Amino acid sequence: MREVNASQMEYEVILKSESCQIIYPFIKDNQGSLIMYQPTPHHGRSFVVDRRHDRYIVSKGNGLGYSQYTFLNSREFGNDTWGLLLEQDAIRDYHLGQDISKLGIKTNVMECVIRIENDITLPNGATIKPSLLQYSVECPYRICDTAYMTRQELEEQITQWEKDNQSGFKDYYLIASDILLRNLKTLHDNNILHNAIHPQNYTWALELLDFELACSPCHPYDNIEDQRHVKDLLPREIIQTYDVINHIAWSIGEEPNYSILDELFYNYGFDLSEYSLSD
Repeated sequence: MREVNASQMEYEVILKSESCQIIYPFIKDNQGSLIMYQPTPHHGRSFVVDRRHDRYIVSKGNGLGYSQYTFLNSREFGNDTWGLLLEQDAIRDYHLGQDISKLGIKTNVMECVIRIENDITLPNGATIKPSLLQYSVECPYRICDTAYMTRQELEEQITQWEKDNQSGFKDYYLIASDILLRNLKTLHDNNILHNAIHPQNYTWALELLDFELACSPCHPYDNIEDQRHVKDLLPREIIQTYDVINHIAWSIGEEPNYSILDELFYNYGFDLSEYSLSD
């Protein structure tokens, strides 16, 4: 992990769970005396801020993990800004994460959403305050982080999967596949669209993360047009889950058997032949 300097800021609590013991209102500051940790370059705006009881405390929206600047706005996404987390996105992430956890899917434990009491002026003249989402995870590394992990770190994570192995599989990629497909079936059975399933949003502890683009019956999209397309977007998460599984197999040096995988998808109700364009 790489050290990043930060300063502590004044803040207001927006949401807070019982699991939150300490709040870390840190913003990246090259001259700051506090330290945050960036696990790998893939973590552009989230940092490890503490470790407690074998869990890592992560804060999201604290600034860019690269560049000398804290926030950068490329003027292409409106208020969306590199390194910044908008309050409405932090709130959606917090609520959807809690909903999904209650369904039995392993995910991060949400702790709080806070509003930093420092104004940021955007190119369009709007003034907003940065928001931080704080949560804890078992593993700070995502599936996409393999190149920056030691073999020992990787093996320590995958051997833990055996505790949750309900499949009887011996190959680790198949153990992971069963867990990820069980997650996907649970999501879809409850009409939940994650909308960002990829190797950057699963940790090596197989925790599903990042719900700011997700929606559920309890937390639908505000835009009626976006909500109308949810049903059409669900099938692509089948292929995206396959992509995550493929990354896992390659990362740990196991040869994926696609016939076995396709059958496993079918057993969970995901018939890939329905999407095949072959004769």
